[in-house]
Amino acid sequence: MRRAYVLRLRPTARQHITLTACLDSHRELYNAALQERRDGWSHPSRTRVRYGDQSAQLTEMRAARPDQAVWSFSSQQATLRRLNKAFDGFFRRVKAGQKAGYPRFKGAARFDSVEWPKDGDGARWLPERKRVYLQGIGQVKVHLHRRVEGRVKTIQIKRQGRRWVLVLCCDGVPTHPLSPTGTQAGVDVGIAAFATVSDGTAVDNPRWARKAADKLAAAQQRLQRAQRGSNNRVARRETVAARHRKIANRRKDFHHKQARELAVRYDLLVVEDLKIANMLRRAKPKPDPDNPGQFLPNGARAKSGLNRSISDAGWGQFVLILRAKAEDAGRTWIEVDPRHTSDGCERCGHAAPDNRVTQAEFACQRCGHSAPADEHAARNILRAGLALHAAHAA
Repeated sequence: MRRAYVLRLRPTARQHITLTACLDSHRELYNAALQERRDGWSHPSRTRVRYGDQSAQLTEMRAARPDQAVWSFSSQQATLRRLNKAFDGFFRRVKAGQKAGYPRFKGAARFDSVEWPKDGDGARWLPERKRVYLQGIGQVKVHLHRRVEGRVKTIQIKRQGRRWVLVLCCDGVPTHPLSPTGTQAGVDVGIAAFATVSDGTAVDNPRWARKAADKLAAAQQRLQRAQRGSNNRVARRETVAARHRKIANRRKDFHHKQARELAVRYDLLVVEDLKIANMLRRAKPKPDPDNPGQFLPNGARAKSGLNRSISDAGWGQFVLILRAKAEDAGRTWIEVDPRHTSDGCERCGHAAPDNRVTQAEFACQRCGHSAPADEHAARNILRAGLALHAAHAA
């Protein structure tokens, strides 16, 4: 299986400056390549510049720019492929009729990573020395808090505020199967409780963003009062970013711990295949038929609060982590259609929105069966997963 290892870099003061220069040089290359594509398309001939054309110019560019020749040729090709990927996504969205989002120029705060596509070509992972060699930078010390397994495929450095991290993408990482437990579980994610298992186990929602909201708001207010372009504003912006990063790190650590516990306890895990992007859409406006040009209340404020709670819970990240840990542990993983898992009766099968009397209670309007809503939904998820598993086995 493939896995990415994220390790903390410990560069010296001089290496810190050189790493920043490496990012700036690759950002300059990215912006120059984007400008060339824009100029080619705006020309009357409508010339479309492709990755192959720009990659072929690298040798000439490096000969004319010694400051660019310091860095690895393959890392510069990876930067050009990064731009090409952005254009591929742009054209795909245009064809699909979605919001296009034309590739934009990268400012200093919007370009934070450089990739080397092959271990040994401009970069070399040195696990025995706990260092990574990067062309133009040298050997940078790595905090190796865990053993890297498999074959290193790509090497990437990433700036996170005042810190630097190393990302190693590895192929052929061995799995670590766990002993069978003979138990199965459906997992329902929510807001009141972060997750509810079909056997009645509930995981409280930590609400990391809500707990840190006051400190984050204070940091954002200090940022807004700082003069634009000043060093003080740069420092305050880094403080705001650090607040956001701390919230994200806490959330991710919580997800990893809960996912590991579920993977250890259950042989089969079933979750809903949620379309979270659709769930986070804004409430649609309701035109007032009696007063043209005016609108009726549509619950936009309540929907915004729900969207913040969903984003704070991080369901998508949790499901991805749970799936990775289930595969690593040799567990069976199933995703089911979420329709009628919350309002369908587990006894008679009657499905209707009225069955959800409250957010916490389920009561079937046909047979009278009642149960805690989240636990009932988790059992429905498990039953649907077992049916799907049996169908595939047959």
